[in-house]
Amino acid sequence: MGFPVDLTELMCEERGLKLDMKGFEAKMEEEKELSQAAYLEKMAGGSGKDMRLVAEQTSHLVGKGVDATDDSAKYVWNEDLEGCTVKALFIGRNETEDGIGFVDSISKENGAIGVVLDKTNYYGESGGQTFDIGSIKTSSGATIQINNTQIYGSFVLHLGEVREGSVTVGDAATCCVDYVRRAPIAANHTMTHILNFALKDVLVTKSTEDQHGVTVDQKGSLVDENKLRFDFSWNGPLTAEQLAAVEQICVGQINSAIPVDNFVAPLDAAQKISSLRAVFGEVYPDPVRVVAVSPTPITSILENPQDGQWNSYSVEFCGGTHLKNTSEAEGFVLLSEEGIAKGVRRITGVTMKDAAIATAAAAEFEAKVTEAGKVDGLELEAQVKLLTVELEGLSISAAKKMQLREMIGAFGKQVVAWKKKHAAEQTSKVCDQVVEAAGSTEGNKVVVRCDFGLDGKVAKAVTTAYGKKIKDKALFLVSADESADSFLVIAFAPKGMKDVDCKAWVSAATEGTGGKGGGKKDSAQSRVPGVGSIGGVLEKARSF
Repeated sequence: MGFPVDLTELMCEERGLKLDMKGFEAKMEEEKELSQAAYLEKMAGGSGKDMRLVAEQTSHLVGKGVDATDDSAKYVWNEDLEGCTVKALFIGRNETEDGIGFVDSISKENGAIGVVLDKTNYYGESGGQTFDIGSIKTSSGATIQINNTQIYGSFVLHLGEVREGSVTVGDAATCCVDYVRRAPIAANHTMTHILNFALKDVLVTKSTEDQHGVTVDQKGSLVDENKLRFDFSWNGPLTAEQLAAVEQICVGQINSAIPVDNFVAPLDAAQKISSLRAVFGEVYPDPVRVVAVSPTPITSILENPQDGQWNSYSVEFCGGTHLKNTSEAEGFVLLSEEGIAKGVRRITGVTMKDAAIATAAAAEFEAKVTEAGKVDGLELEAQVKLLTVELEGLSISAAKKMQLREMIGAFGKQVVAWKKKHAAEQTSKVCDQVVEAAGSTEGNKVVVRCDFGLDGKVAKAVTTAYGKKIKDKALFLVSADESADSFLVIAFAPKGMKDVDCKAWVSAATEGTGGKGGGKKDSAQSRVPGVGSIGGVLEKARSF
């Protein structure tokens, strides 16, 4: 779905094909429906209810005199918000006689419910940042588990279930946010800002290529407790060196323990900051909240907004929750970089414990790769196969994965070189054996067993070399692979020999063995299952 449909259509036309646009549009509509269904399911918390506040519900609240939710406390950390008042209780659209869905009281029996308060410290899902979860406790002793927080107009809707007691409109309440869960969300959000800065720094500011007129613009983002995802404009995949440089800047800013400041400033004044990174086409409020990853407070930056030193730090408009210092992110790993549409790339990364896990996994795997480099031959070939599969399934630094892939690739080249050398040595050894057998055999046929496995290339090389040295005797060669429980049968007649039919020879010797093969009069072969039948095949070959 990410590949541009116009390019697909053009490619089809170039190849004399026609794009099924109706089918494409139908599939797109199906995907939209699936996405909408998934969204409704998330809102309903598995209850099957429609828990959205649409125009009908928000108008009802305004008509009842419910004021906008004051969510300014969402930026406060590690404190419960006391003194809240329950303003509205929602059990779902079409769940009441009037269809609007609001009731005066709720309990466990209502299942999925929504609560609107006069004020809250919960962060409602917005700006690419996921919602807060936690609990709400009322003065009457009720407890509501909050699993989702959404913003509808000027109202914050806390979605969840009553776990204990009952709740009535007008009850006093305390909001208890799960700050342990919020911590990695904030870390991922702050590092998304730093990642935005790092991408511009590596791809544009410090690029050795002419990037006149080229920019790196944010095209979307998503941050939750598990990862950060950042979409940006760029014309192609980043190289391993670019990915490593971006990751290094992010890690460096964490290690530098840089303060993360925020300040609400007049929009006009904030837009004058030289290093400001704003989303193209986004309409920002006035005043606007500015977030800066900088040792200099935003108030000081605003005093001299065009100072070039601000270009060394991330400055953005943002309403999300952030760390107080970059060191709180603990670590950063850039897991992947991929294209999602024409001119749009996507980076996924992790922080805190997830970054530590990814870093440890990379170190552990690198140790395996280093250890594999101490062996050679078939043992190294087996290691290359295992390591290649394992690497692709690892969740580690994308730059490190590329580096490790190159190391394994180098081992693969070593295996190829070893195989060529081994095959040459094996060919020479087998050739010496068959030539020696030919010298001690009377008549015009030589029957010999020399085990070199089932390698057809070795067999071809042996018969070619044999033909150059022996001109008057046809060769019947058997090579077994005990581990595969099968063997190879090759018959070859040197150029000029007309009295031996190799195809008939192989066919007669392998009759009844289940062997499969073919050939011509001067050269034929067959692969036969079961090494136990080698003796009989050799005996038939000698009596042919």
